[in-house]
Amino acid sequence: MIPRILAVIAAMTLACSTATAAPPNIVVILGDDMGFSDIGCYGSEIATPNLDFLAANGLRFTRFYNNARCCPTRASLLTGLYPHQTGIGHMMDDRGVDGYRGDLNTRCRTIAEVLRPAGYRTLAVGKWHVTRFTAPDGPRHNWPLGRGFDRFYGTIHGAGSYYDPSSLIRDNTMISAHADPEYHPDRYYYTDAIADHAVRFVGEQARDYPKQPFFLYVAFTAAHWPMQALPEDIAKYRGKYDAGYEPIRRARFEKASRLGLIDPHQPMSPTAKDWKAVADQKWEAAGMEVYAAMVERMDRGIGKLVEELKRNGQFENTLILFLQDNGGCAEDMGRRPEKIHPNLPREDRPTLPPMKPTDFAAAGSVPAQTRDGYPIRMGDRVFPGPADTYVAYGEGWANVSNTPFRRYKHWVHEGGISTPLIAHWPAGIAGRGELRREPGHIIDIMATCVELAGATYPANARPLPGRSLVPSFAGRPIPRDAIFWEHEGNRAVLAGSWKLVARKGQPWELYNMETDRVEHEDVSSRNPEKVTELAARWEAWAKRSDVVPYPPARPARKK
Repeated sequence: MIPRILAVIAAMTLACSTATAAPPNIVVILGDDMGFSDIGCYGSEIATPNLDFLAANGLRFTRFYNNARCCPTRASLLTGLYPHQTGIGHMMDDRGVDGYRGDLNTRCRTIAEVLRPAGYRTLAVGKWHVTRFTAPDGPRHNWPLGRGFDRFYGTIHGAGSYYDPSSLIRDNTMISAHADPEYHPDRYYYTDAIADHAVRFVGEQARDYPKQPFFLYVAFTAAHWPMQALPEDIAKYRGKYDAGYEPIRRARFEKASRLGLIDPHQPMSPTAKDWKAVADQKWEAAGMEVYAAMVERMDRGIGKLVEELKRNGQFENTLILFLQDNGGCAEDMGRRPEKIHPNLPREDRPTLPPMKPTDFAAAGSVPAQTRDGYPIRMGDRVFPGPADTYVAYGEGWANVSNTPFRRYKHWVHEGGISTPLIAHWPAGIAGRGELRREPGHIIDIMATCVELAGATYPANARPLPGRSLVPSFAGRPIPRDAIFWEHEGNRAVLAGSWKLVARKGQPWELYNMETDRVEHEDVSSRNPEKVTELAARWEAWAKRSDVVPYPPARPARKK
C-alpha cells in the first residue's frame, strides 16, 4: 500500500510541476475503421512495435469511446462537442435540420482555433471529413486553414484509393498526388505520405519556430477500405489467417486478458461468421492479410514521427495520443461484383485511357480506373491489395477486430464505440505501462488540450461537455455525470456502471459494465426503474444537443 501511495504522490507532484513548465507539444494520432484489439498492445498479432513502445512507456485506457462513425468522431475530436452540436450528426449531407448539416457550424471551435491564440502553431495531416464541400474551388470555410490550422496536407473527402487519393489538399489548394512538386516519392502510398508530411511539419517547426509549442493532428486513413497495401507488407502476413476467424479471436482474447485490458471471466461475443461455410477461404484470408499490412505500415509511419521528435529534442515534452474513430467495419464494400466494377480478371495491359499526372483523382470514394488506365475491380474473385482493386475485409474479420465486443462501426454497442487510447508524455506522465480503467470519450480531447495549453475556451462558443484527462494522467479520478451516443437511430447512455443501449427502432437494453462489458445479458426487465431513469436522461440530452428533431430520411434538395 505504501509504495502505491508514494507512486500517486509522485505522479501528482510531476503533474503539478509540468503545469508551470513550458506547455507541451500535443500530437493526436487517429486510426480509421480499426477495432479495439487491432494493435499489439491491445491484443493483436499484427506487428505494431512503435505503438507498443508508446504504450509500454505511457498509459493505456481500457474504456475509451468514440462515436461509432468516421465523421461524427472527427467532429467531436476537433471541437470537444457531441457531433450533432457541430452539425455533423450523421454524414456529409445536409438533411435540413441543425444537427445534420454535414458541415461544421459556427457555434463550435476547433482545437486549432482555441490553441492558436494561446501561442501554438497548428498543423494537420491526413483525413479531414468534416465538411461536405470537397470540390477544388471549395467553398473553403471549413477546410483546415479556414478552421485555425497553419498547415495542412491531406484529403477533404472520407475515403479513396491509397495510391491516388481524391480531394488531396496542400494547405488551401487541391493538388494531384502525381504532379506535386513538393512531394514526389518513387512510389506514392497515402499512409506513407501522411507520415512523411507529419515528419516534415515537425522538422520545419523545430527549424523555424523552435520556441513555439505546436499541436499536430495526424489522421491516417488506414485501415479503412479499400484493402490496399504494398506487396512487401502483404507478404509478411501470407498464410497468417488461413485457419479462420475463431483461432485469431481466441488468441486476441487471451492476450488482452493477460495484459489486463479485459476481464477474462466475461465471455467473448458470439462469432459472427462460420469459417467452414466460407466459399473461398483463400480470398477471405487475403482480406485480413492486407488489412494487417495496412495497420503495420501505419505503425511504421508513427515510428518515423517519434524518431523525428527525438531528433529535434521535442520528444520529452510532447504528449502523444493515439486512438481510433470507430470499431471494425462490417460493410461489404466491393465484396460483390458491381455493374461498373465487375469481377474482372487482372489485365496484362491498361484498357482505358491513362490520366494525366496533373488531373485530379476522381471525386467520391470509388474511382473508375487507376491513373495508368486499369479499370477498378470489385467482387469475390478479386484479391485485394493492388491499386486496381477495391475490396473490404468483411464482417467476419470485423468481428475479430472488435474482440471481445459486440457489433461494429455504425452501432453504439461496445464493438462500435470502443477504442484504444494510448497517452505518452515523458515530461508529464509518470506512469510507465499503466492502465486507466475510467471511462473517457473523444469529447475529452479538446478539454485536455485546453488545460495543457493554458488556453482560454471562447465564451461565445457552445460549452464543452467533455472532461480533461489530465487528472487521469496522474492516477486521479475524473468527475463525470454521463456519456451519450446517437448515430443512425442507434442510441446509448453510460452512467456509472450502467449502460442503456438500443439499435434503431428496437427497445432499450440494459447492461452492467462492471460485470458484463461484452453486453451478454440484458437486465432491463429486472431493473425497470433504471431503464426509465436513464432513458429520460438520454431524451433530455438529445433535445439539448440537437439530436432531435431527427432529419428526414433523404438529404434535403439543394436549391
